[in-house]
Amino acid sequence: MPVFKSICRVCHGGCGALVSVEDGMVVSVKGDPESPVSRGWMCIKGLKSHDIANHPDRLKQPLKRAGGRGGNRWQEIAWDMALDEISNRVDDLRKTHGPETIALGQGTGRHHYMHVVRFANALGTPNWYEPGLAQCFIPRVTVSHLTYGGFVVGDYYGEVKPECIIFWGHNPLVTCADGELAPAVKRAMTEECNTITIDPRRSETAKRCKTWLAVRPATDAALALAMINVIIGEGLYDKEFVAAYTTGFDLLQAHVAKYTPQWAEDITWIKAEDIVKAARTYATSKPAILDWGLGLEQNSNSLQTVRAVAILRAITGNLDCQGGDIMGMNILKGYPILKDKLPPDSSKKRIGGEEFKLLSGWRAYMPSAHIPGLFGAMADGVPYKIRGLLIFGGNPLLTVSNPKKVLRAINALDFLCVTDLFMTPTARLADYVLPAAFWTEIDHVQGFPLVVENFAYAQTAIAHTAECRQDEWIIDELSRRLALPGSETTYKEIYAYQLSQTGLTQRQLAERGYHTPPHKYKKYLERGFRTPSKKVELYSSVLKRMDLPPLPEYVEPPEGPIASIELSAQLPYVLITGARNKEYFHSEQRQVASLRRLRPHPSCELHPRAAAASGVSEGDWTVVVTIRGEAKFKAHITEDIHPDVISVEHGWWFPERVNDEKALWESNANVLTADAAPYDPAFGSYRLRGLLCNIRRL
Repeated sequence: MPVFKSICRVCHGGCGALVSVEDGMVVSVKGDPESPVSRGWMCIKGLKSHDIANHPDRLKQPLKRAGGRGGNRWQEIAWDMALDEISNRVDDLRKTHGPETIALGQGTGRHHYMHVVRFANALGTPNWYEPGLAQCFIPRVTVSHLTYGGFVVGDYYGEVKPECIIFWGHNPLVTCADGELAPAVKRAMTEECNTITIDPRRSETAKRCKTWLAVRPATDAALALAMINVIIGEGLYDKEFVAAYTTGFDLLQAHVAKYTPQWAEDITWIKAEDIVKAARTYATSKPAILDWGLGLEQNSNSLQTVRAVAILRAITGNLDCQGGDIMGMNILKGYPILKDKLPPDSSKKRIGGEEFKLLSGWRAYMPSAHIPGLFGAMADGVPYKIRGLLIFGGNPLLTVSNPKKVLRAINALDFLCVTDLFMTPTARLADYVLPAAFWTEIDHVQGFPLVVENFAYAQTAIAHTAECRQDEWIIDELSRRLALPGSETTYKEIYAYQLSQTGLTQRQLAERGYHTPPHKYKKYLERGFRTPSKKVELYSSVLKRMDLPPLPEYVEPPEGPIASIELSAQLPYVLITGARNKEYFHSEQRQVASLRRLRPHPSCELHPRAAAASGVSEGDWTVVVTIRGEAKFKAHITEDIHPDVISVEHGWWFPERVNDEKALWESNANVLTADAAPYDPAFGSYRLRGLLCNIRRL
């Protein structure tokens, strides 16, 4: 039985994989012990990849709707006919109404992510989206570039081990986000390392840490500012690094004087002495990693929250040093997304472009549409009507806030095409559904961790399922039919271009398993930081020019026990959504029996004190309620959560009831969340955490 090297992409991915294949089908998947990061480790999703690849419910043939939208009546058609008809519909919309009336969507962490962006630019539409962006990753990437001139990740791979790690709003032992994998993190969490988790939940990562700070959701900026206050006030900052390589320190010092630990205590629910202790530990245990997650971004103050946390790295000198937070090697050439092919007047039509400069404007790292505005434009035609939507591996009815508005928006479209592995609640509403290839069936080149690209990996198609096709191939075929700029270049040719500076072909890289050059530390000694001042900008000159606060500020959450006293009498708990687990990736895999039986029901976590007050026992079905709606979850009672916080899993739907519309709302966490203003003024981030809720036994 032949065994092939690859990398698992069930989630964001990065684990080395050994794939056994027989008669063109995946028989088993195991971890590759030669992987420099995962070293043979693989989560349960990856190990069950054969159950996903060979699942009888896989979409296997292009489908065309035969009847009313959502009626689940389909006609199987050939690929050429499907692509011809889809390209004709797209062409008619762009010629009749303008390309900006066509939106492109995708899920998070997909292999085809950059190819979708390329397709949007070539098509001439500024309106593409991915469910995270303003709520996940882009604020951290953008702020890193504004502050340091590049993104940073923890140095879990070098010879020098960190003396301290802070996991802030991040649970990497479960999420393995963006190639920053659990086994590498575990290896760094030694007895000698001071480990701190800042999270309302004592997550799987927090349980292995020495200190857990249960911060009030959406108040992380206050905690970070108080820690800066301690580090500067007690002279614990790296004086040599600050003097030589930063700008704005004096302004920062004066600015944070009012943000004392005592001030932060009532806001964050963390005792002042614990804030002081954490700040001292981080500042004096060097080198140190500050490993941050999307918990910082899912609120309406995401820019300033992420800025405050980013500054902690700089003033302690933990930048681009061994065992600290390192800048990337960027060993692949940048993906040619054809940004120059998007007409200038089109970028001005991007939904959210005028309001949210760092998400949708010219200063954005990857300019994209603002999701609440985009689905509003589909539903209500403001500022203009979005008429078509092509989704590649996304399920917005489960992954976008206010799903009832999303449903109204989808039903108002002239045209919807969805490419996916399975029939989903979103796909069943489409005019065309196209069968996507699984990760064992694709060719791909990827640099990990994302953005920094210290390791390069390749995949080759080693199995095949029916008529399933790789998303990039589908996009290339549509581009060719539409005669778009760049359509003469295939996705495989792009991979060859990306690898050209390594001297390797895709197949050579796949056979080798990985490629990484020796890491260079303190690159700023040669070229400075890639900011306007060539230094770390504690006081951001770019934000100043954009009329945004150049120094981080704390803004009280607009819905919470302080800002909404009357409402909190009815809804006494603070809600967080988005808890991850190893069995699923967002809204995927719940039809896979070997995974579903491990976690058969949607769950919520609550403290014993909250359970007693609500009459809830372990395993009870409960209803979690906000001012926006309610959803059903099974109760898990645990002391590993702040007594005043309730956490619910997201992405839950029931594939066995895909045609039952009521089932779509039953345990959908986004029924509870807010897609309405106020938004973060720079990114347009909306609120998925820090909302008021109550719970009752069903």
